[in-house]
Amino acid sequence: MILSKYPLFHLIMAVCLLSACRPNPQETTKATSGKSAPAPVEKKARLLSPEFKEYWYSGVAELNSYEMEQARYGELRDGEAVLIFVTEPFDLEKQVKASRKGPETTSVLKLNRVRKFLTGVYPYSIMSSVFYPVSDNQHALKLTTSAQEWCGHVYAQLNNRESFEIVSHSYFESEADQRVSLPKTLLEEELWTKLRFEPDALPTGKVQLVPSLEYLRLRHQPIRAYEAVLTLSGPGESRTYTLDYPELNRTLQIHFEGSFPYRVKGWTETYPSGFGPESPVITSTATLKKTLMTPYWRKNANSDVSLRDSLGLAMK
Repeated sequence: MILSKYPLFHLIMAVCLLSACRPNPQETTKATSGKSAPAPVEKKARLLSPEFKEYWYSGVAELNSYEMEQARYGELRDGEAVLIFVTEPFDLEKQVKASRKGPETTSVLKLNRVRKFLTGVYPYSIMSSVFYPVSDNQHALKLTTSAQEWCGHVYAQLNNRESFEIVSHSYFESEADQRVSLPKTLLEEELWTKLRFEPDALPTGKVQLVPSLEYLRLRHQPIRAYEAVLTLSGPGESRTYTLDYPELNRTLQIHFEGSFPYRVKGWTETYPSGFGPESPVITSTATLKKTLMTPYWRKNANSDVSLRDSLGLAMK
């Protein structure tokens, strides 16, 4: 009775009800914009050659020892380094080495880099790990680095999740405990493993690059991406991949074999070694001594110590 008596009122109410059922297009876009953004384009997984499979899936690791001169506190220090490359299954959820292969695991080429040197009376021991997928179609899945010396120790870890999630712990008050989230971009550490696949596929030119966590912690620099210029020398018996950071006044050169398996022959790294405005710019160097292919994780008996002689390593 009321609606038929007031037709104009009836019409207005109907329009309002219809309008209320339709969401504002602008509000819908705003509310769902985070979900409706286009997914990143995935690169195709690399097809592994028979040569690659035979070398990297033979049940052994590649151990490389280096004679090293490391810059620290304005001076060069004699030391030694070891690069350990090995393939292993990686748990994508827990982001650790998997106990066994399964649907939730992927294969990675892992690099453990160890450096040891003395600063006067006390020693430095630095280790970094890189977990890089053999699919070679995404960033490293995880990075870790730690440094120990008599003043204390530091530890940093990067996990590749929706963004790069980084935790860092240090005995320095100014750094202490940090959590950093970075948008995904190139990582210096992953380039050491990426070059073992196909050097000519390495990125070149001006890029945004996250330096090694090792460098950033030792130099007390903010954990973020910096502009870098990447260059690769031409084909030859030996090749060099150069990473130049103008803002950091730092240049890293990785020297490697020009043919498979592209072993790392050494590196040079140049940057101000001290912490004052007049800090000298010094170049650290590492030169390959020996390579040994062995399942080192099984070589843990006293009788296996002699294998260190095969690598030319001192007892440190």
